[in-house]
Amino acid sequence: MASTRLTDERFTPPQGDASEQIAIQIRRYLVRNDLQPGDRLGTEQELAREFGVSRPTLREALRLLASSQLIRASRGPGGGIFVASTPSEAMGHGLSEAIGTMLETRSVSLGALVDARIHLEVPLAGLAARNATVETILKLEAAIADAEENDPGSDAFHKPIACFHRTIAAAAENELMRAFTGWTLDVLDPSLLAAIGDAIDGELVLEQHREILRAVRRGQAAGAERAMRRHLEYLRGLVRKLEDCPDAK
Repeated sequence: MASTRLTDERFTPPQGDASEQIAIQIRRYLVRNDLQPGDRLGTEQELAREFGVSRPTLREALRLLASSQLIRASRGPGGGIFVASTPSEAMGHGLSEAIGTMLETRSVSLGALVDARIHLEVPLAGLAARNATVETILKLEAAIADAEENDPGSDAFHKPIACFHRTIAAAAENELMRAFTGWTLDVLDPSLLAAIGDAIDGELVLEQHREILRAVRRGQAAGAERAMRRHLEYLRGLVRKLEDCPDAK
């Protein structure tokens, strides 16, 4: 576990809303120094001294950051303030919660979310084909292998397939798009599994992913995009049938 001291680079004393200014500066610090989950920022006392504020003021800033799932506090020997998520991961968590609420209240449909996924993941597949490494290919192959011989309505099938899509998003090397893809996998996929899991043709889905893999392996961006679109439009078709005839499930 890395230990990162804020005193490596002095902060500007906060002005106006001190707690908000402190939270902003720490967010920028996380990005600028590429800090990762588990990195230690220091103790509450050290941070308050660094910013030149009282501990209650600092605690309010830390509360803001903790509510965004960016940091966590640990007490006892070796305790302190630690990075909980990268800013892109934290953004994904926030989006996941918001979209989950929208699904629960039916203010957005599964079909609309699958459409959003098509807009996100089709271009990502093309980027992945351009940027894929040997490690990327191995991860994609392993995900398909792990999903084989499992019930398409089960977590044993769903989790490796989700890993496949996360790997594609990571290979695209676009952190913002990767974060947006994260919420589709965190929130939409479980909802899809519950809604259409029984109707999914597992062998067809696996073959669709093999087609994506072949295009990525060959560096064929257009082919990867076409293959990803075919897969997601297949899911969209299943959702459309459910929406047109809710009692069919």
